[in-house]
Parts: sequence; C-alpha cells; structure tokens
Amino acid sequence: MKLFISIFITSIILFGCKNNSNKVEDNSAFFGGEIINPNNNYITLIKSKTVIDTIELDGRNRFIKKIDNLKAGIYTFKHGGEFQIVFLEPNDSLLLRLNTIDFDESLVFTGVGAKKNNYLINDFLENEKIEKNIYKYCQLNPESYQRKIDSLTFLKKEKLLGFVKKYKPSGLFQKIAKTNNEYNYYMSKEVYPLWHHGDSKENILKSLPKDFYNYRKNVSYNDSLLKDNNFIYNNFLKSSFNNLALQKHFDHHQNDNKFRRSDLCYNMDRLNLIDSLVINSYIKEDLLYHFAVNYIARSQNLKNNDVILNAYLKKSKDEKGKKMITRFSNSLSNLKIGSVIPDVTIVNYKNDEFSMTNLVNSPTVISFWSHTYYDHFKDNHIKINDLKKKYPEVKFISINIDDFNIKKSKQFLESNQFSCRDEYRFKNPEASIEAFAIHPMTKTILIDKNKKINNSNTNIFSRNFEEQLLGLINK
Repeated sequence: MKLFISIFITSIILFGCKNNSNKVEDNSAFFGGEIINPNNNYITLIKSKTVIDTIELDGRNRFIKKIDNLKAGIYTFKHGGEFQIVFLEPNDSLLLRLNTIDFDESLVFTGVGAKKNNYLINDFLENEKIEKNIYKYCQLNPESYQRKIDSLTFLKKEKLLGFVKKYKPSGLFQKIAKTNNEYNYYMSKEVYPLWHHGDSKENILKSLPKDFYNYRKNVSYNDSLLKDNNFIYNNFLKSSFNNLALQKHFDHHQNDNKFRRSDLCYNMDRLNLIDSLVINSYIKEDLLYHFAVNYIARSQNLKNNDVILNAYLKKSKDEKGKKMITRFSNSLSNLKIGSVIPDVTIVNYKNDEFSMTNLVNSPTVISFWSHTYYDHFKDNHIKINDLKKKYPEVKFISINIDDFNIKKSKQFLESNQFSCRDEYRFKNPEASIEAFAIHPMTKTILIDKNKKINNSNTNIFSRNFEEQLLGLINK
C-alpha cells in the first residue's frame, strides 16, 4: 500500500508537469485506489446518473484516473453491483482502499481530500447504526422520542463543528455535511407515525406536539445540490412523502382504524403529492418510479396495479422509465397463479446447465440473492436451512442473480459456510431477472408439483409463510 501511494504521488507530479507546468489554476483531480477481492476488473464513476468514466483495474487490482474539468461535489463509484459516494474537489488527489467482502466498513481514503471523505464514510456508517435503533426509539411517546433524536443530532453537530475547526474544509463540503445532519434528523421525524406501534395511525398523528414538524418550512423538495447521489436526502424525500400521504389519507378517510400501506387511495395520494410538490424533474421522476414500481411489485391485485401504472404513465415524462415499468408489469402478469414457471436456464456450481421447468418436479420454493444485499443473503440462507429440516418434501432452490463469474459466487457461499447444494445462477441474468420480475430482493416464488405458480410474490420471512408452505404441500 505504501509503495502504491508513492507511485500515486509520482504519477500526479508527472501528469501535472506534462500537462502544463505554468498553469496557475487547475480544475482537475486525481482519483485512484485498490480493490481487494474484486468482483470484476473495473470501477465506474458517476455524477448525476451520468457515467463519467469506466476505469480499469491493473494486474494488482489498482486504478488511477485524472479527471479534467472537475465539477466539485458528490460522485458515486460503483464496483460489482455495490456503490458508495466520494466527494471530489479540484486539486484533490484521492486514493481509496476497500475489500468487497465488507464493502462499506472496509472503505478508507488517503491523499489530498481523504479527511473529508473519511468523515463522510464514517458519518454514513454511524447513521446506519443509529437507523437500526430508530424503530425501537419510535415506540417511545412523541416527547421522549423527540428528546432522543435531538440528543443524537446535537452530538453530530458538535462532531462536525470540531472537524471544521480543525481542518477548515471548503464551504461546499460544510454545506453538504451540515445538510446531511439536518435531513437525517428530518427523516427521523417523518418515519415516526408509520413506525410507531398503535391501532390507529390517525390517533398517533393527532398525539404529536404542535411543533413536531416545524422544520418543514425550511425543507426543499427540489434541492439541485443534494439530489446528486445523496443517500440521506433521497431517503428523507421517500420518508417524507410516505408521511405526507398518510396525513392526506386521513383528510378523506376519517376514523380509519384499518389503514394499510397497500391501500390504493394512500398510494395514489402519495403519487399526487409528488406530482404537485416536486418541480425538479430529476427528483420527481426518481420518486414517481420508486413508489410506483414498489407498489406493483408487492401487490397481487392486478386491477389496482393497473391504476397505479396508469397514474405513473400519466405523470411521468421519462420515456425510459415508462418502458421499464411497463415491461416489469407485463412480467408480473405472466407470473399469475396457475401459470407455468418461466423456462429459463440456470447453472449449478459444477457448471452444469438445467432448464427450470425440468428441474421443478415437486413442491418448490425459489428464492434469490445478491452480493449487494449481504444481510438478506445471510438471513435468507439461514432461514432456508431451517425450513429444509422442517419440510424435507419441499425442494428449495436458491438463485444468485449477479452477473459475476461463477467462482466469485461460489467463494462467497463457502466463505459464509453455506453449502452449494441447491444453489444456482442464471445463465442470462438480465433476461431472467426480467422474466421473474425480481423486485424486491426478498421476493420468493412457490411452485407446485405440476410446475404451476402457486404464489409469485411471497416472502420467507412473512408470518404466514409456513402456512402457505403447508398449503403448497397439500395441494
């Protein structure tokens, strides 16, 4: 690593001398690094959903790139289906190091610009830890909950003030870090009514202090700076529209003690609010697509799905998004109960190919996993191993959807001490993912002994999953 840093610095000097030794101001930056256990031989650098460059790894899994005419701000780098943000400003010379087995947790930066980026990645990891406890905190009464998150936010503000005083980062960095803290706090407020236990969401809303949402007067749903790959802002927007739609829902459903997130009117309220409050087309299109595709993916009511789909198509101006969601909806229609399972080709870890329809000859459970969703991968496999013991008459098929080489997936299974038995990969991941309409990743499909779909959209972690499984066995 020290040798690579030396080479990296030397390269920067050579690049600078070669390009223009007399140049007073340089709007370029260097971005390099090392990927341990790479999933492929390149990384992709993205700004505002636009690919800036695809940078190849060398024989030592390292890379270096000079970025000319750099626009300061948040970028995203992707590798093997995973991604993280990086903050770049002119004259930065930034070097990262990460291990794909523990992508976010292993990520560290060195070089000019490293302190800012290490601050941001540590803040991201800290927010992840806090978020895991937010659901528990949401069970407090409103006043206690507010005191708790006020305390957490105060500590984060103090940490940022200390960093700014010590390192004097740019005004742009300070604005991004400050708004990260603010919108993370706002998001904590927005999730409270939906995450708080209680028989009536309407009563929970009525119990909130009058000043609980006072910050909304300072909120922007159209922040052009924050929209670029800012996880916290994007998560805030989604949480906020969930909550705003809840309040809107009770405007025309008084004393509704049977509220469900799957209610059609609630989901229509949310799409209408986005359409009316969001002006920025980039943000609007992202939100409309997110909520429409998530509703369609989880609902088995084809009539309601058509209502949401038509609402999305009417409000959206993104032709690519329209084509994608229409194809997704069509795939779901092909997976209705009683249909024959799509006949795609899958490959085991001995490189043997199988037709899906030929492989299914008994009650079968098909689930999916990806390296990108590590927690789901691990929990899913533990659950399946438990179900295999309880229901030996059922075949459990687990399919990796990633477009990596077979060796990588096999190593991933073995390093987590999972057997490769009943494990497969798609021969053609892109076409197969579309055929099975795999969204969300928790999607599980039940197939009967006649190769007919019994349930195309269940979840092995659902409370009634084993009840569904017994129904499949006894069919």
